[in-house]
Amino acid sequence: MTRNQVDHQFRILHIILGLTPTNGQYNEHCLPLRKTRDITICTYFKSEITPPEEITLYDGDSTMRGFFRALGSSLKERDYDVIHVHTPHAGLLLLVYLFFSGLYGKLKSSTVHTVQNSYENFRVSHQIMFLPSFAFFQYLVFCSKSAEESFPTIFKWLARGRMHVVQNTVDIDRIDKVINGVDRDHPSDQFEIVTVGLIPMKNPLTMMAAYQNSLNRSGKLIYLGEGKLRPSVENEAKQNGLENQVTLTGMIARDQVFQHYAQADLFVSTSWGEGLPVAVLEAMACRSPVLLSDIPPHREIAEDMEFIPLIKPDDVDGFAREIKRFHEMSRQERNDIGQKCREIIEEKFTISTMHNAYAKIYSQITGSQISTLLTAAN
Repeated sequence: MTRNQVDHQFRILHIILGLTPTNGQYNEHCLPLRKTRDITICTYFKSEITPPEEITLYDGDSTMRGFFRALGSSLKERDYDVIHVHTPHAGLLLLVYLFFSGLYGKLKSSTVHTVQNSYENFRVSHQIMFLPSFAFFQYLVFCSKSAEESFPTIFKWLARGRMHVVQNTVDIDRIDKVINGVDRDHPSDQFEIVTVGLIPMKNPLTMMAAYQNSLNRSGKLIYLGEGKLRPSVENEAKQNGLENQVTLTGMIARDQVFQHYAQADLFVSTSWGEGLPVAVLEAMACRSPVLLSDIPPHREIAEDMEFIPLIKPDDVDGFAREIKRFHEMSRQERNDIGQKCREIIEEKFTISTMHNAYAKIYSQITGSQISTLLTAAN
């Protein structure tokens, strides 16, 4: 094998917790490359979807025994150029299996672990799980500069010389295929806001309070996704007489998410913490103006972009004021801002940029030039 070519189609094993329609590792790392790479996925939880035939799936059954059975089968079936994990759980479990099966010495050089969030956003137990990965994985890849900077010195010392930053990105081609022809017109007085997440970190009750304080009684507020704060959000909407304006979609397909972004007058994130939020990037790719909480990952996206307001996560009045300001804009003004958001994505956050960066890391592992040709995801 020379450094200019590989002697077989590049083989990669992605280890993820569960295969779902909205799983980022599946949608960003697997689907777009399924025709140009030999991709295998191993999961811990029973999968909710079936991947295309080009992708091989070793499905766990939501038990430790089932996961190790699936992982063992995937490793015995073929050799891989790279083994790529995306969560602290997967990293720890892979290392346990490799050590006890005697395969660590053989496979260490092929291991890559992507850190998908900032340190403070992980539970303490998950933070501890990262220690073996930082000590023993060949490469640690952070999804943003903010995520890398958030980790304590001890982690960086353990992984010294093996750390990289590859920012999260979005699949513009897939988004455009979905939103092409989406009707963006709705009554001018029906100002539509979209937000994501019903978990504490996403801060959905601040979003609700800001919406109420913006005095926008003719619009709509749509929460995408699911989470344990759903009953609290529903109760808050009911108590404030907003049941007819607030919609909670629950978990929906990724393509439906894109359609909501394309139809929105404004996307708002009141989040307390992120890695590099794909939801924000996708909304911007759909030409939705965005209003974001003032946290490091959002600053990383909005750097030097004065048309993207940043508000402290607990500043209800600040969010309400900005929502009202966007509401009072003409539709053309909002469209102009949405186009600027789209241009940021095209310049800095395309999925080919991410895959090119990962290809360089993979090439260091294999000693061969790795192709980054993408295919449109269906």
